[in-house]
Amino acid sequence: MARSRAGNLPLELTSFVGRRHEIADGKHLLAAGRMLTLTGVGGVGKTRLARRIGAEMSREFRDGIWLVDLAPLMAGDLLAETVAGAVGCPQPDMASLAEYLHDKRSLLVLDNCEHLLRQCAALAADLLAMAPGLSILATSREALHIAGERILEVPPLIVPGAAETSMDDALQNEAVRLFEDRAASVVHDFRVNEANSVTVARLCRRLEGIPLAIELAAVRVQVLSVEQILERLDNRFRLLTTGPTTAPPRQKTLRALLDWSYDLCAEDERALWERMSVFSGSCCLEAIEHVCSGHGIALDVVLDVLARLVDKSIVQRRGRGPAVRFGMLDTLRQYGWERLVASGQDKSLRLRHRDWCRDLAAQSEAEWFGEHQMEWLARLTDEQGNVRAALEFCLSEPGEAWAALEIAGAMWSHRLSWSSPSEGHHWLERALAQEPGAGALRAKALWVDAWLVLLRGEPQAAKPLLEECRELAERLGDEAQLAGAVHITGFATLLTGDFTRAFELLEEALVRRRALGDRGNAWVALFQLAMTAVLMGEPRSAKLCEEVLETAEQANAAWSVSYALWVAALDRWRQGALRQAVSMMRDAVRLKLRCNDHLGLAQCLEGLAWILADDEQYEQAGQMLGAAHMVWRSIGTSLPGLRHLAGLHDRCESTVRHHLKEGTFKAAFNRGSEFTLDQAAAYALDEKLARPAEGVQPESDVTSILTRREREIAELVARGLSNKQIADSLVISQRTAECHVENILRKLNFTSRSQIAKTWASRQAG
Repeated sequence: MARSRAGNLPLELTSFVGRRHEIADGKHLLAAGRMLTLTGVGGVGKTRLARRIGAEMSREFRDGIWLVDLAPLMAGDLLAETVAGAVGCPQPDMASLAEYLHDKRSLLVLDNCEHLLRQCAALAADLLAMAPGLSILATSREALHIAGERILEVPPLIVPGAAETSMDDALQNEAVRLFEDRAASVVHDFRVNEANSVTVARLCRRLEGIPLAIELAAVRVQVLSVEQILERLDNRFRLLTTGPTTAPPRQKTLRALLDWSYDLCAEDERALWERMSVFSGSCCLEAIEHVCSGHGIALDVVLDVLARLVDKSIVQRRGRGPAVRFGMLDTLRQYGWERLVASGQDKSLRLRHRDWCRDLAAQSEAEWFGEHQMEWLARLTDEQGNVRAALEFCLSEPGEAWAALEIAGAMWSHRLSWSSPSEGHHWLERALAQEPGAGALRAKALWVDAWLVLLRGEPQAAKPLLEECRELAERLGDEAQLAGAVHITGFATLLTGDFTRAFELLEEALVRRRALGDRGNAWVALFQLAMTAVLMGEPRSAKLCEEVLETAEQANAAWSVSYALWVAALDRWRQGALRQAVSMMRDAVRLKLRCNDHLGLAQCLEGLAWILADDEQYEQAGQMLGAAHMVWRSIGTSLPGLRHLAGLHDRCESTVRHHLKEGTFKAAFNRGSEFTLDQAAAYALDEKLARPAEGVQPESDVTSILTRREREIAELVARGLSNKQIADSLVISQRTAECHVENILRKLNFTSRSQIAKTWASRQAG
């Protein structure tokens, strides 16, 4: 069977030059132990070397190589959550992460550990102790100093010796080859030749073989000759002779190069470089224009200045999606930040950055229920680093906690933008503690936080939050927050299994939400009301479910449609329409995969198990129960904590156990519990991964991760068929066809149908 490569290691977009000995040493050390740290000065190429070592050892790690870039992470208290998100474990605590990795043969690449050294050391030590199949490759400017750690110092590239003056000698050198390769990327006919080889060799010696320095220098051949670069570089080096005597020479060299690059920039380019350092990770053009314009950079010229910084390799264009994003290497960002702090403008920029995040959160809340719902989910995921940085600033700057309440409170409608409900609770709990004053912001934050802790399965923690919220809203006469208190109290009551009281509260909440013209929140109340009606056997359940689905479909809100399909499927099941229930539940699963909604996927797997049990498919139902158990456990939510579903689960399990031998049930349940998330979804969709025929060469990893149905649809896409034509050809609904195409794009990390067509065309040619 063709096996897809797990992990998230990115493809190399530029050629990898040299490092043959370091690669061999790194592979040997990592194979001999389980913890390797690459150390060295910033810009020396630790990250690139770590990725290459991982790529060359991919066969050693059957469960994948997972890269975690820690540079955007501002504080260590979210380290475990960040790692969990990267490896696909939605539950952020250490115990769940260790359990998730326990039986896996994986390589975890922790990149840029130096600013979180103590926290990274603790996390690495704990994971290595609890996950015997795990290996860790870290990059840091200093060692983590934990037991069993092996250290490989990454030196600069070898540079030509003074006696190596011939062109042939120069071309054998790693540093010279790197300079030539990067220079040729901006001036396509650039070559090291007899005329410039000596100068290039001297330049590489001056740069002491630091890859970042060489790459930044090479890009200047676009406007300067090699001789001019060397001359200007010499001037910059002499400026550092009064620097700290304890600093290694290569650190002075890198600083000199950064000073030199900064000096070569125009005044507006320098200003934008400094101001962009306020962003964490990457950012979009809209954010740069909003935060960085003014005071010498007019709004309408930001794009032009940004383009010049991209040309000069100060800023990198990132991402392959529909929205281009921009970022800087951490060394360059830190340099810009130091310049910004020295100018005294850092606080004003952080306030502008905070306000941009406030506007982003407010806009996402206003627009979440509509045709742009999926775009907002993706955008807020992209902006996690910036939102976290803004929240950290608000909670560390005296008098700014109110803004943290506003930002975190506004993002409740997009809980998937947090890595888990725990993260949203983390920010709100801190903000509520720092901002005790009465006000609408606090009232809203209270019911939002209550909602998040309910999703965590902690009803007792939600109760005092809701009580304070209602009391405060009534005192303020704030109808919107009173509606929130009633709504989440109704949801909390539903979770306890008191359906009659929950129905009354949610009906009241729906009336209040609609009176306020709050379309999105009204839909959530309507959905929960329909769910309550289904669970209690209320005669209006079918009508309510129909209204929930129609409202979400009319709004073209795909995430909401997935929940509407789930509750409608349960209603069809309760009415005895099992085939229709299965079809709707599978449509919901497909949408859950698009949204990366693990909580929703767990609910769908449960629902399918219940339906299969009533359809007398007992062994399949047992396996589905196991799969659901795996997902519930992975997100840190126990089904017994959700009492509104626990009764149906118990009934299903009792039925399956009654009709199967105990050993058969346990075997089926265990098979399901050992699934990965993708395997669980494939089983739910009754689409096994395709196996190559006997004697047939396995297909490429790119295509082997698709199910049989997805391959069939991909071939139709490659032939130019629309979603409607695909649906007509396969006798499925257009919505199902759309879900399949979205899953294909997601699995292959594609952004357009044309990429699918090209992939299938290359397979035909092969």
